[in-house]
Amino acid sequence: MLQCAVPALKSDVTGPWRCLPKRALARSACASLAAHVGLTAGSLYHHFPSKQDLLYDLIEELYEELQATLDQGRRAMARGASALGCLIAAHWQLHAERPMQFRLAERDLCCLSDDQQARLALSRKRYEAGLLRLIAPQAKLQGEALVATAHVVATLLNQLPGMLKALPEEQGLGLMESMLTGGIERTLR
Repeated sequence: MLQCAVPALKSDVTGPWRCLPKRALARSACASLAAHVGLTAGSLYHHFPSKQDLLYDLIEELYEELQATLDQGRRAMARGASALGCLIAAHWQLHAERPMQFRLAERDLCCLSDDQQARLALSRKRYEAGLLRLIAPQAKLQGEALVATAHVVATLLNQLPGMLKALPEEQGLGLMESMLTGGIERTLR
């Protein structure tokens, strides 16, 4: 993976990514993105040959972070705590830190090359499969039904924090856990 050599770019959700919710990456000028972090467009291009490479790096980084949340869930289980509760809290926190990356992953994936999209799809499938093995190891569904269920559960974990951000954190976390637990119990157990 390309590592961002400009620390301000790595997790800056208030700087250059501010213009992205209203405009897709394809319509955001590199000069504008660079200016938000005090760089010239040439400096940005020194680290990322194109906006497409920047977008790929941001989405890939998100999937690496999502994969790391699964490790947190495993550690919680080893301590005797709920993996699902830990995963929900980790996703809530990650969404608070990187809301733009979640939006980019959902909205601007189509701006990437077929090869980049395929690599990210593989990362997402690996994350979804690991998530389901962690929260529902005894799932009775198989095949495409299991794959679709993993996708829906992951999508809920990734999107609910943004949808519930107006609620106090404790209430939002409780609502997420209730929604996910109900769906998992009825579908997978």
